[in-house]
Parts: sequence; C-alpha cells; structure tokens
Amino acid sequence: MLWPMHTAIPALPGFLSSPTRFLFFTGKGGVGKTSLSTAAAIALADSGRRVLLVSTDAASNLDEMLGVPLRNQAQAVPGVPGLDMLNIDPDAAAEAYRLRVLAQLEANASEDERKTVREQLSGACTTEIAAFDEFAALLAGEAEGSGAYDHIVFDTAPTGHTLRLLSLPKAWSGFLAGNDRGASCLGPHSGLKMQEARFNAALAALGDASLTTVLLVTRPDPRPMQEAARTAGELRTLGLSNQRLVVNGVFHASGPDDATARAIEALGREAIATMPDALASLPRDEVPLRAFDTVGLSALRALLGSGPAPAAVGQTGVSAADLPAEPLGRLADELAALGHGLVMVMGKGGVGKTTIAAALAVGLVQRGHSVHLTTTDPAAHVAQTLNGSLTGLKVGRIDPRQETEAYIAKMMAARGKDLDEAGRALLLEDLQSPCTEEVAVFHAFSRVVNEARSAFVVLDTAPTGHSLLLMDATGAYHRQMRQQYEGSANAVHLITPLMRLQDASMTHVILVTLPEVTPVSQAAALQEDLRRAKIEPWAWVINKSIAATGTTDPLLQARLAGEHRQTARIASGLARRTFVLPWLPEPPVGVAALGALAASATSQTL
Repeated sequence: MLWPMHTAIPALPGFLSSPTRFLFFTGKGGVGKTSLSTAAAIALADSGRRVLLVSTDAASNLDEMLGVPLRNQAQAVPGVPGLDMLNIDPDAAAEAYRLRVLAQLEANASEDERKTVREQLSGACTTEIAAFDEFAALLAGEAEGSGAYDHIVFDTAPTGHTLRLLSLPKAWSGFLAGNDRGASCLGPHSGLKMQEARFNAALAALGDASLTTVLLVTRPDPRPMQEAARTAGELRTLGLSNQRLVVNGVFHASGPDDATARAIEALGREAIATMPDALASLPRDEVPLRAFDTVGLSALRALLGSGPAPAAVGQTGVSAADLPAEPLGRLADELAALGHGLVMVMGKGGVGKTTIAAALAVGLVQRGHSVHLTTTDPAAHVAQTLNGSLTGLKVGRIDPRQETEAYIAKMMAARGKDLDEAGRALLLEDLQSPCTEEVAVFHAFSRVVNEARSAFVVLDTAPTGHSLLLMDATGAYHRQMRQQYEGSANAVHLITPLMRLQDASMTHVILVTLPEVTPVSQAAALQEDLRRAKIEPWAWVINKSIAATGTTDPLLQARLAGEHRQTARIASGLARRTFVLPWLPEPPVGVAALGALAASATSQTL
C-alpha cells in the first residue's frame, strides 16, 4: 500500500507539510476552493505522489482550469505525472445506480415489479444518493483503482451542499440500521442493505484524523469567515474534527497613496484580526492575492508558490466603457413596471447573489410593491444581509429541516389515517429516509413559485450546483405530471412549476457574476443549462467591478486587465442586457445601504 505518507513537502503552505490521505476543501462559494484544491493536488503529484482529484460540485469548472474534459471516470491530467481527476457527475452516477439496483432484483421478478422499481428510482433523491454512493466508495476504498492513490483531494460544492453530502453517511447508516422492511425512493430495501457496510466505512474514514483533513477555505472577509466558523462546528458534530483554516486572497497594498488598495487591505486585516474564535483556534495558512487568473498549470503551480508566475497577458484593447451596462436601480425600475412576478437571482457561490436579491427586494418595496424575499440556500444569509425590517417586505426561508418535518406530518395525516399501528410505523419509517428532504424542499419551492402569480417574489437561490439539482427535481415532477395526465380531459389545464419558470411574463432570471474568468464561465454554463430547460435568463449583473475605482496599485491594475477580458466576453453576446455594481469599500449591509444600491436611476453606461 502506497499510503499513508507523511513526509514534508518543502516551500509549500502548512496544509501540505504532512498531508493525510483524504483532503477536503470546503467553504462558501467563491472563496477559491477549486483553485486551492487543484493547486494542492498538482503540488502533491509534483512531489512524486499518486493523487486523485475529485470534484463533488455539479457546477465544477475543473475542465476549464485544467483544460481536460470532465468525466465520471478517473483520467490522467496532461503535464502532471501522477495526477488523475474525476467529476462525480450526478446524472451518470444515477444511471449507473439504477442499473445496479435493477440487477439486484430476483431473476424471476415480473416486468411490473421492475417497472415499479424504475419509477422509484426516477426522482431527484436518487440522483443525490447515487452521487453520494460514488463519494462513499472512494472513502471506503471500494472504488475501482482507488487504492493506488497516496492522496485523494476533494474539491467540494459550496458549504450548504457539502454539509448535506458529509452528513449522508451518518443519516443513511442510521436509516438502514433501523429499517429492515419495504422499499424507499432508492429502490428495494434489500439493495440498500448491500450499501450499509460502505456507508459505515465512509463514516469511519471521515472521522479518522489520521486519514482525513478538512481545509476550511475563506477569504479575508467577515461573511465567508462566519460561514466557515459555522461549518467548523457542524463538521465537528459530524465527527470531522481534524480541521485547518486557509485564508485565500490576502492582499497587501503596494504603497500608501492608492485609496482603493488601502481600503481593500484594511478590510482584510480587520477580518483576520476579528475572526470568530472557532477559526482563530485552528492552525492557519494564508495565500496571497495573485495578479493572475488561476487557469492553466503554470498559474496553478504559482498560486501556492511551487512555480514562477505566468507571463502577463496583454490588454485586449477593450475598456469597461465598451460594455453597455446600467446601474442596479435601472433593473429595479424595469422589474417594478411589471407589477408582479418571480425574480430568481442565480449564479456561482460567492458572487453576491444575496446582496443583489436583497437590494432588488428593497428597491421594489421602495417603488410601492409588496415583496416576499426568500432563499433556497442552505447557508441562508438573507436576514443577516437585510439586518432590519421594512414595511411591505416579507422575509422567509425554505428551511430543509422545517419543510421535511411539515411534509412528514402532512403525509402521515393524509396517507396514514386509515392504516393500523404497524402500517403507520412502516409509513413513518419510509418517510424518515434522507430522500424525503429533497421532496419536501421541492414542494416548498413550488409554493413560492405560485405566489408570484399575483405578487413579487424575489428568490435568492443556492449556489449553481445545488440550484441545478432543484431544477432537476422540477423537471422530473413536470414529466411525471405530463405522463400522469396524458390523454385526459384535465391535461390542457395542467400547469406545473416548470411551466411557470418557462413563462417569460412571470419569471425573470438574473444571473450574477464577478468580472473574473471562473464566475463568468459558470454563469455562461448555467445560462446554457437553463436554456435547455427552456428558461431564458433576463439579465446579467456584474458585481464588484473595480474598473471605475481609478486604482493605480500594480497588482489591482493587473487584475483589472483580467476584468477587461471578462467584460469583453460578456459584451460579445453572453448577456442580452447587463447591469453593473461597482466594488464598494463598505459591504452593503442593512436596509438603507441596500436601498441605496437600487435607488431609481437614469440609464447610464459604465
């Protein structure tokens, strides 16, 4: 066996000085998990280790970062001997899972029995557990070829989705231990029991400090630090106590004369000095803000200091003035003129979706409308961003735990009222499956969509990967209902949540991005996913633009060149209409600050 290896790798951050076999990079969206995990995997491979880099993010951009197409099977990364990568693709994993479960049926099973199992395996929860099954196989050492690797590095989805993933081994082990009858939305229980040993082995590996390290990645910013602190506590509750903090993007101004540079550095220093105790007590590494985009092997090696910085890319000749864009107030004006509807704010984690959603909600109230502002994000920062109340503004949250409890109570009342005690016990047992949460959240989402028929609903969505899974559930329900009512008199009156999302007069999708390569690429990919579902994005918002600050700091100037390249991409046809929010020295928190962002404004070009 090649592992464990705990020899030091010189001239690299502390988290690579004595690496465990499993390294989990997690944190709020946009903090740099993919860049750091990929750079760490490359550094380990360059030191002579055999490394597998795994993405559990449905919206991963590893393909763009490494120039290698994502696949559900391990493949070599050209230019990095010893490094393989794979993406746990939810759809491919679900299909493979269905085939495995169907193969476990008795040879004499009837076609009706097989059809019933196929229907049980058609839901979004099957997709989730199938992806988890592959993740668990890697931890348990059951995945084909996984024993050949010294290290397996996980690039995870943003925090809320990752906490859900890491809680599944304990949830499913408990469910299977107390359930030895019937079936679930994952198929026959006998098939699930075969996975119990794998789930238990995965749980043991996660809790073994000699095997697993959790790298809590954050920016020098209070919001992601607070989320990292909460994550640290929740992971300790799950048994993952071997944790380390990585502060990414630490900026040092080049001189005292640039007000923008001084403000950015001061904000970072203050965030680090006042970080929550749960983080301050952890071993910590700081990674400097770099002048280059972390795309390509040379940039990824330079990120952690194991290689020279890539050559600077010259200006494209496109300035920010070439991007037709308007202030956020203009967007609020146009939405208000519609009178009602669903405003879905979507994008990669960390791009400022919650700020944009909250600002638009406040702006609509300022224009005389009643608004329901809610979120599907498990991290749920809406209330914290508002930091106050406003007449006409209702603030809510689709809370997975509360929605699950309410859904179970509803199902027990509806389906269990005529059952005897044993039947009710069996029904409750099945409803306590972790898959029930996905169903309950979808039903809550559907209620919110329906509200928008007569009022404004502003929905702050979860980061891209989690939102795509919710869209999958919406599509699955649509197909199920169409099939159920096909040929009936009621078919013409059927309106599903997906149909409302496809209705351009009711639903307006706002894609939020930063003027950086990864967020723009992921927004473009999300746009294509939505278009395949016949949902057309209405507008893009570019957040935290530094183009108008007038900075002369050399590092920020170099990053501004990258901003020019990304605004040129957007102007070349990615967005039909674009709105811009500049970088602000003070985070816009509170009703007054958010209202200022969305104040009514005349059309202008940045």
